[in-house]
Amino acid sequence: MSTGAARKRSEPWAGGFAVMMLVVAITLAISTGQRLHAEQSQSFAEFIESLWPEARDKFQVSHTTFDRATKGLKPDLSLPDLALKGKPRTVRQAEFTRAPSEYLDSAYLGRLAQTGRGLAAKFKSELAEIETRFGVESAIVLAIFGRETAFGAYTPEHDAIRVLATQAWTGRRKERFRGEFLYALKLLEMGVPREKMRASWAGAMGLTQFLPSEFFTHVHDFGGDGYADLFDSVPDALASAARQLKNHGWVRDLEWGYELVIPQSADCAMEGPAGSMTFAQWIEKGFKRVGGKPWPAGLDNVQAYLMSPAGGHGPSFLVTDNFKAIREYNTSDLYATFIGNLADRIRGGGDFQTPWKAIGPQKTAVIRAVQEGLKARGHPIAVIDGFIGSNTRREAGQFQRANGMKVDCWPSEDLVRKLNAG
Repeated sequence: MSTGAARKRSEPWAGGFAVMMLVVAITLAISTGQRLHAEQSQSFAEFIESLWPEARDKFQVSHTTFDRATKGLKPDLSLPDLALKGKPRTVRQAEFTRAPSEYLDSAYLGRLAQTGRGLAAKFKSELAEIETRFGVESAIVLAIFGRETAFGAYTPEHDAIRVLATQAWTGRRKERFRGEFLYALKLLEMGVPREKMRASWAGAMGLTQFLPSEFFTHVHDFGGDGYADLFDSVPDALASAARQLKNHGWVRDLEWGYELVIPQSADCAMEGPAGSMTFAQWIEKGFKRVGGKPWPAGLDNVQAYLMSPAGGHGPSFLVTDNFKAIREYNTSDLYATFIGNLADRIRGGGDFQTPWKAIGPQKTAVIRAVQEGLKARGHPIAVIDGFIGSNTRREAGQFQRANGMKVDCWPSEDLVRKLNAG
């Protein structure tokens, strides 16, 4: 939104922090269960039309904006994560489909790091000010910029309005996307040009990929011109990413995590936030940094938990609250590990010291079967979704340990067979 016309049209929302917070405070007091039941029998056009009263009354969207955005709008049924009758669920999110060794490809991380170091020099003063304001290290926000859009080289392919309308109508997380669609209409009402609103299949937009609702909670007008531009302004996008991390609990001057060696008396079945201890307690149990590196001073009373994103098939880490903050940006252990390592590389660090073994892509059906089997045997599996996280890995490892299996904390067909046996 670099043109004067676009900037002028956006002035009512840009930098208007009080207005943003009023919008954030909107409450959607409607019975979710009744609404979703009704929507199941609605056509797409009927569903969109049913949103008009809410868009008008709670999001202050004009009829002109609503009609312009929705006239002739058709659903995009090629999107992943839709609940379509007679069709299996499709998952495209790389964090939950690709093998860890592929997702955390060293060559790709190296190329991004080289570009990131160049941008660190180019925006040195802006990054220093962002770090002073929000306490988030420059390498971290650059890493997010790199992972999300390859530092702006990648433009998402989807129209945000169409994507969000489709997901709100028949997505598996339709209630969440309903709100995001309405926030997207609000952005249009405030003057954001629709052609700028190119989005991922999940509706995230801009250089650092914000959902529409996040434009009202985390954006920051770095330049002070009354306009936070996440589409064309690198400083605004980086500052907004830093602000989002801070809002999610980022702790100043704390590393995201440390690659380590698990002692023979322990294993990956200890991983996850539920097993959090102080660094002093981990060190007392024999956990050491890779390569014999010393632990930094001042960590003794800092809480950390064990994280093994590939189970026993790759590196393990002790991670801090800042790892959790990165996960709030994208709720994936692989994503947070990618961001952490890319930031380390931008600062001059190198590759993981423990190799990622080639274990193939993540298989949703196998993961779901493992989750179902663990739950049936009394393990605390709260959600059966076919996505692997620290809880599934930990419980898989504990089952393996209790049943004399090799403990690798990774869903496999062998593990499914063992769970289903007798």
